[in-house]
Amino acid sequence: MGFYEAHLLPWIVYWTMGGKALAQVRRRALACARGRVLEIGLGNGHNLPAYPEAVTEVVGVDPSPLAGRLMRKQAARVTFPVTLQLASAEALPFADGSFDTVAMTWTLCTIPDPARALAEMRRVLRPDGRLCFVEHGLSPDPGVARWQQRLDPLQRRIGGGCHLTRKIDDLILAAGFAVDSLDTRYFKGPPTHTYFYQGIAVPGAPADTA
Repeated sequence: MGFYEAHLLPWIVYWTMGGKALAQVRRRALACARGRVLEIGLGNGHNLPAYPEAVTEVVGVDPSPLAGRLMRKQAARVTFPVTLQLASAEALPFADGSFDTVAMTWTLCTIPDPARALAEMRRVLRPDGRLCFVEHGLSPDPGVARWQQRLDPLQRRIGGGCHLTRKIDDLILAAGFAVDSLDTRYFKGPPTHTYFYQGIAVPGAPADTA
C-alpha cells in the first residue's frame, strides 16, 4: 500500500462519504444487522451510528493504518463495543461461524480479490447469519456501462483500486450466498459512479469450485 492509499485517500473518503444523504442509505442497508457484527472496511466509522438497536458488538477490519484514528469519533457516539483489526478481507483472522452479521458498504469495489473476500465473509458467518450490503457497481444501461469501462482504469488509480465495473449481485451469488432481497437504482451523482446494489444475502449452497 503506497503513501497515497495509506495516508491521503482515507481522509478523502472520510470527507466525501460523510453526508446526510448517504447516512440515510447506510441506515437502510444496515437495518438488517443484529448481534455480533463484522464490518468489512470499518475505515472512517461512518456506519457506526447507523446500526440498529439489535446490534450488540461491532468488530471491524480495515487495511489502512489510519482507520483507528478516523473511526474514533464515531465510535464514541455508540453504546455497543467497537474493536478494529488491521487486516485484509481476503484473510479474515476469525474462526468459522463467529458472527451474526457481516456488513459491507462501498467496500467490495476496492478489494483486490472480491471472490476470496466474499468466501471469507461466508466462512465467518453463522449458518443463520446475514450479509447486509450496499455497493456501487456495473450499470445495466449499456451506455453507462461503456463509460464505466472507459473510466475504470483512471478510477482504480485515483480511487485506491476502486472498480466501477463489478456486478455485485453476481459476485455474491458466485461466493455461495443466496440473495434474500436486492434493490438496485441510481443515486444522486454521475451515473457511472452511483448505480447502487443494496440488499441482504444469507449463506446458501456451497459455491461451485469445479
